Amino acid sequence: MEAPVLTLGFAVSTFLLAGFVKGVIGLGLPTIAMGLLAVVMTPAQAASLLVVPSFITNVWQLALGPGIGRLLRRLWPMLIGICVGAWAGVGLLADGARPSVALGAALALYAALGLTSVAFSVPAHAEPWLSPLIGAATGVVTAATGVYVIPAVPYLQALGLEKDELVQALGLSFTVSTVALAAVLAHDGVLETSVVGASLLALVPALIGMALGQWVRSRVRPDLFRVCFLVGLLALGGHLAVRGLV
Repeated sequence: MEAPVLTLGFAVSTFLLAGFVKGVIGLGLPTIAMGLLAVVMTPAQAASLLVVPSFITNVWQLALGPGIGRLLRRLWPMLIGICVGAWAGVGLLADGARPSVALGAALALYAALGLTSVAFSVPAHAEPWLSPLIGAATGVVTAATGVYVIPAVPYLQALGLEKDELVQALGLSFTVSTVALAAVLAHDGVLETSVVGASLLALVPALIGMALGQWVRSRVRPDLFRVCFLVGLLALGGHLAVRGLV
């Protein structure tokens, strides 16, 4: 009985922390939650717990943007690519120790890109063919790791969107990725009714953490907090990758 109680306490603490990070810097809930939960459970189980909190918070982020119509007209090839890529990756998340290695590598790569502040730029003429490729790659990574920041986030940041548009574009991409991930998990038989109930409960600490993070945001330097977050994510990603290999 002690182990389930400890796992429950760890999961609650994880969603509190992940929500807090998202509240302070505007992102990080799925990456932190997947990374930490994968320490005590399989990536497939962690991804299942993440479905409801991720979907609700991303729809919230999407709804607060200036206008979804223009973004949909611009990003629809990428969004379709995400769905196609996720379906192509069906079964990868339940494939033994490999998801832990892939998850660790994805988290470490994302953190490294953030820490080096590498600036990419995508010319307008490249978007028609690059968007579906980025979407498909994101979909496969989502299906394999449960994390959908690579390569979608660097790509969207390279499009030169205004700040509010970028936040909404990220919310749109994450929402579609969450739905695609839920479909993959359901196909793999991991997303059962009991897991959906637990995922719904996980929404509570995630929202509490977000509220605390938003309160703290006006009292700390978000840039400094973001660096600390990325350094921690880099270490966590490295740990998961090494653990999956031994």
